[in-house]
Amino acid sequence: MLFWIAEHLGFTGLLNLIRYQSFRTGAAVATALFFGLLIGPRFIGWLRVRQGKGQPIRLDGPQSHLAKRGTPTMGGLMILTAMSLSILLWMDLDNPYVWACLFVTLGFGAIGFLDDYDKVKKATTAGVPGRVRLLLEFVIAGIAATIIMGQNGPHLYLPFTSRIYYEVGWFYPIFAAFTIVAFGNAVNLTDGLDGLATMPVIIASVAFMIIVYLVGNIKFATYLGIPHVRGAGDLAIFCGAVIGAGLAFLWYNAPPAAVFMGDTGSLALGGALGTIAVVAHHEIVLGIIGGLFVVEAMSVIIQVFWYKRTGKRVFRMAPIHHHFEQLGWSEPTVVIRFWIVSLVLALAGLSTLKLR
Repeated sequence: MLFWIAEHLGFTGLLNLIRYQSFRTGAAVATALFFGLLIGPRFIGWLRVRQGKGQPIRLDGPQSHLAKRGTPTMGGLMILTAMSLSILLWMDLDNPYVWACLFVTLGFGAIGFLDDYDKVKKATTAGVPGRVRLLLEFVIAGIAATIIMGQNGPHLYLPFTSRIYYEVGWFYPIFAAFTIVAFGNAVNLTDGLDGLATMPVIIASVAFMIIVYLVGNIKFATYLGIPHVRGAGDLAIFCGAVIGAGLAFLWYNAPPAAVFMGDTGSLALGGALGTIAVVAHHEIVLGIIGGLFVVEAMSVIIQVFWYKRTGKRVFRMAPIHHHFEQLGWSEPTVVIRFWIVSLVLALAGLSTLKLR
């Protein structure tokens, strides 16, 4: 909105600052952080009143988690509110990538909200049936992938290569939708401990803030040998809003958490990162930067697959962060060590920009 106003006024005086993506990215971080911290206390209080017993806790999980009974969930609504306000204020709303990313973020957030609401209402950890969730997610992701493909083509780029890509035609929106849905659910599975998913999402957002800025700048893209996507640089502002909103949420989600993100937040944030990676043609690099989320998701897949075949478990409990809890690691130890792993993987992902 502010970009549109400044543009129509000719970027005169101080409004000239709004012309620069770097300024608007910093402003988006600060704005989302401010809104998140501002609405946090009242929002959490409102959730406590509305939810009563809060998020249901798994009885078969670590016993230390039973002390978290009564903690409200759906804190993702706070993240989405702060994010959306910041995005609408600072981004160029004529950019179709903005709306594709917002569509997935809010759409996945709505699916997560329905899941959280069902859990709270019925006092169960089941929620909306998995097949229904996946169907809705693929519909939303498929629409967004089609919009994105219409803007920058059905190209699949490979990391560690210089502008080498494959024309995959109709397969691309399927691949892109799968990337978005898979990453949304991977982040969702990681969100099991206080602060565990939030900081890795922030770290991944910082990494993709750098990537989309470089991809959107033809000079940097040419120099680095990475795909140039016109208009992708504006998504650095989107990443800034995710970072600011995530930091504000972490303020209240730090142990002991005053509120849980819930599926409302984790699905939305994972879907947002997946969509940004698709726009930037860095879908494979997303698997490196978000490697922690991939490992969490794979631990569940491996556990379920192996248990159905043999009746035995590979991990003491899945997702894998619970496995380490069962080994005797304290919750803060698991969280901080996973943060470190996430940071290392983000740096490894960023190194692909130069290793070509």
